[in-house]
Amino acid sequence: MSTTTGTLIGHVIDVRGDGLTANLLADEQDAAPKITVGDEDVLVGQLGSYVSVRQGSVRILCVITRVSEQEKLADANTASPDAPTVTYAQRAIALIPIGSVSADGEFERGVSSYPTTGAEVHVVAGNELDTLFSKFRAQGYVVGNLSSQPAVKVCLEPSRLFGRHFAILGQTGAGKSWAVASLIQQALAVMPKAHIIILDLHGEYCWLKPDGKRDAAFKEEHFRYVDAKELEMPYWLMTYSELCDLLIDHKETEAANQTAFFRDTLYDLKQAEKAGLKLDRVTVDTPVYFSLDALVARAEEKNAERVWNEGTKKWNSGDLNGRLSRFLVRLQSKLNDSRYDFLLKPSKRTSSDTLEGLLRDFVGLGDPKRPVTVIDLSTVPFDVRPTVAAQIGRLAFEFNFWNPQYREFPLLLVCEEAHAYVTRQHDAQFAGARKSMERIAKEGRKYGVGLAVVSQRPHELSETVLAQCGTFLCLRITNPDDQSYVKSLVPEGERGLVDILAGLGRGECLALGEAVPLPTRFKFNKPSPFPNSEDIDFYNKWKAGPDDINVESIVDRWRKQHR
Repeated sequence: MSTTTGTLIGHVIDVRGDGLTANLLADEQDAAPKITVGDEDVLVGQLGSYVSVRQGSVRILCVITRVSEQEKLADANTASPDAPTVTYAQRAIALIPIGSVSADGEFERGVSSYPTTGAEVHVVAGNELDTLFSKFRAQGYVVGNLSSQPAVKVCLEPSRLFGRHFAILGQTGAGKSWAVASLIQQALAVMPKAHIIILDLHGEYCWLKPDGKRDAAFKEEHFRYVDAKELEMPYWLMTYSELCDLLIDHKETEAANQTAFFRDTLYDLKQAEKAGLKLDRVTVDTPVYFSLDALVARAEEKNAERVWNEGTKKWNSGDLNGRLSRFLVRLQSKLNDSRYDFLLKPSKRTSSDTLEGLLRDFVGLGDPKRPVTVIDLSTVPFDVRPTVAAQIGRLAFEFNFWNPQYREFPLLLVCEEAHAYVTRQHDAQFAGARKSMERIAKEGRKYGVGLAVVSQRPHELSETVLAQCGTFLCLRITNPDDQSYVKSLVPEGERGLVDILAGLGRGECLALGEAVPLPTRFKFNKPSPFPNSEDIDFYNKWKAGPDDINVESIVDRWRKQHR
């Protein structure tokens, strides 16, 4: 391994609108050359590392995205026709410009003046990078270390990260849950009064151990576990449109009549609550209790109604006679399905005055108060999860929308496996969840509601949600469709960087956007404790695993729909 002093490593040989190409100096043709800058050894040509291109007053910062090598003839070959053939490996690097550096060391995104061929290429030492990251270091939110120079700590700007929404994207096994746990743990260390809600679809952040005790990815004093069923997101908190999606098949021929009846009846039932709550007015969306039994009774009455015609002296069918039959069947089937009991048959949230307690539990102000609320959706049936997610998203937004202190009480909603319910498909099943999350994405910043979407299939996520994300934390992505989609999301000048995603290690990330001073490849700090997302050890479990397990318990849990 060769070691030299000075920072010059090559010269630019090609300049394009989307990047530069430079040849490394002949002296640096070792297999793994490094430059010594002060007391620091910097490897030359690492993917994702930074270099500075200098020419006169032009100084731009670039990221290495490709390293190639070609065999070249040495100049000595031309000295004599009989001279032996001497070759060497000419190494070249492809560079993506990410910004300009002023004379006083200030970094600015974008490049206004490009260099020409022959410009010098220099390595960027750790102390220079420290200067570039310095303005983001003031808050102390350290999330990892540079992959190319581990001595350099990476800081994110928390207000831009959490307040302007962000996405964590990466294929399964790339370390998404690890990244989420690390980000939140580091946030709690710096900002102990955070208010974070996690939608945990698979019990990765809080889970039961074989001995029946609960373990978590956070310290006990930092989180509160809530089973989505026990939280009881009661039906009467749902909006009129959400209830219609749940109870009415819009494709039915009588859907218009059912919708009109439901709206009128719902308004009347909520109107009856107005006096007790001292409200001047209510709407079909006002979060007040109404009885499903009363709704069923009115529907049955209207469905069987007959009216006396004085002219013909006969009993005739009412306007809705027989037209609500399918509505009643659909509603009754939901009521008879035990999987919907937590939604349609609440045991605690049976009056309007229970809403305050629900909201306190929801945002971590219950007893005891905790900065992180983990809402476990793993016990909720798959087909019901979008409805619950819609409720949670809407509650998060409504809480701060009506909160006069929203600027002092910002919230973050973390949507794990977001592609499972915040889909780009315009399917009625996902309409409520997509609408809730898109509302947060578009308007949440104004009311202190941040959104974090975590997904292994970015091209299946709502385009509206991703388009509103200010920061992208991209882990390993090898699928070409997903890579192409991520390219379309990031700023044009940084799209070439996406090509390195396939080579990222577990827990390694390419950060792009507003929360970082420049596109940054770094390794997340290891979370402690770890989330329950480690790969199953097939080898050891198949080699020396249990000879038998309690199948009776499995059957019992399956039947009770309780994990």
